Amino acid sequence: MLQREPINPPRYVYPPDPWRWVEKQFYPNFLAQMETLFSTANGYLGMRGVFEEGAPVWQNGTFINGFYESWPIVYGEEAYGFAKTGQTIVNVTDSKIIKLYVDDEPFYLPTAHLLSFERSLDMRCGTLDREIVWETPSGKQVSIRSRRLVSFVHRHLAAISYEVTLLNAEAPVVISSEMHYDPTAAASEGDPRLTKGFKERILLPQQHYIKERRIILGHITRNSQMTLACGIEHWFETKCPYFYNSDCSEDDGKVVFCVDAQPGVPIRLIKYMTYHSSRHSPTQELCERAERTLDRAISHDFDDLLASQRQYLDDFWDRSDVKIDGDPTYPDVTPELMQQVLRFNLFHILQASACSQGAGVAAKGLTSQAYEGHYFWDMEIYVMPFLTYTAPRVAKNLLMFRYSILEQARQRAREVNQNGALFPWRTINGEEASAYYAAGTAQYHIDADIVYALKKYVEVTGDEEFLFKEGAEMLVETARMWYSLGFFSRTYPTNKIL
Repeated sequence: MLQREPINPPRYVYPPDPWRWVEKQFYPNFLAQMETLFSTANGYLGMRGVFEEGAPVWQNGTFINGFYESWPIVYGEEAYGFAKTGQTIVNVTDSKIIKLYVDDEPFYLPTAHLLSFERSLDMRCGTLDREIVWETPSGKQVSIRSRRLVSFVHRHLAAISYEVTLLNAEAPVVISSEMHYDPTAAASEGDPRLTKGFKERILLPQQHYIKERRIILGHITRNSQMTLACGIEHWFETKCPYFYNSDCSEDDGKVVFCVDAQPGVPIRLIKYMTYHSSRHSPTQELCERAERTLDRAISHDFDDLLASQRQYLDDFWDRSDVKIDGDPTYPDVTPELMQQVLRFNLFHILQASACSQGAGVAAKGLTSQAYEGHYFWDMEIYVMPFLTYTAPRVAKNLLMFRYSILEQARQRAREVNQNGALFPWRTINGEEASAYYAAGTAQYHIDADIVYALKKYVEVTGDEEFLFKEGAEMLVETARMWYSLGFFSRTYPTNKIL
């Protein structure tokens, strides 16, 4: 096996902080890694940690848990029990783009003269924050402050606060708030961790329209026929003179604010973003849902979102936080670093699972398309124990998802000539989606871990109602599969088999 020394981010750029993941300067050497680490998500909606300007970027991404495209798996030769249909999570419409122009010159990080820079993922507030002072070639200094969140309380809502202030001179300022769907996708080049590349566009346009500062786009997937609506709405405030215009097409939309900016006078934009998806509802209905979400968002304010986000996380950390004093045998690993790493991992588990109703937890959460967005046995073995003790409602939701695909598991068992239910090794919709025979068809380990998670959940929570109504059926069908396969002990006491 190939082994390489890990290349860790330098601490002078990424210093330990017990409650934040911090970046103290623009550091493109770790661009790809930081896009993942700075991701924001709530278990339903996830946004990679790319810059608001949309560039530079290694791999942009906005993902909805369980929103996938299907495709036929083609083999060199057909064989018994092979999976027939693949599933791949879709990189959907990107709504987080905000471009800035001062004196008609674009703000672009790789070439910008930065007087200060800091970006941080705040794990107590649930926000991705950035503060920059940019000096233009003509010597004009510009303060740029942004704060992004994907709401844990409002499942379909994300928002960005974007504030620009000229510090030492007046200048025309343009802020272009955009949304865009990119139909192109990179192929995996044989790496099973990466996503499949599609030759044809995945999302087909259904409708698009503008209402003043609001833009709505509706799409449907080509093969799986899942529907999607994405919408943006804006609140804008400044004492400087300004005007705006809006435009949209099938895959794009933008609202552009043009300001005669004065020094010391803030220009503040709040951008609300919403996503709704379905396996059965038409795009028209989803667009109506998106409008209602934006209506509610704009009727309150960004501070309300921040307060609800903080309240949610206060409760989470009250149930989940582990405090570490440090280990004297590792002097380079400070208590601050250990605390940061532990909380960072717990926070990303929360981001991958909190609002995952009707879906599972993908191998990479909602940080990328890696592993096609599939749910593996990792969900029950590595994630469920933590959730069972700290967030039993979320743990139950994940078990309910497994129960919802029980019929597909029965069908899979029949396909490989077994009784009972055989849950897939990797899936999104409940069908086995692995074209790798050695794991997808020849192995059966996934079933045992689901029942293990069920047993642990019932023992910890005492939720016997769930055991009797749903869990017992999963347990019995799993036992039938193992019995038909022959993996049981005839000498084991009968009253302890289940």
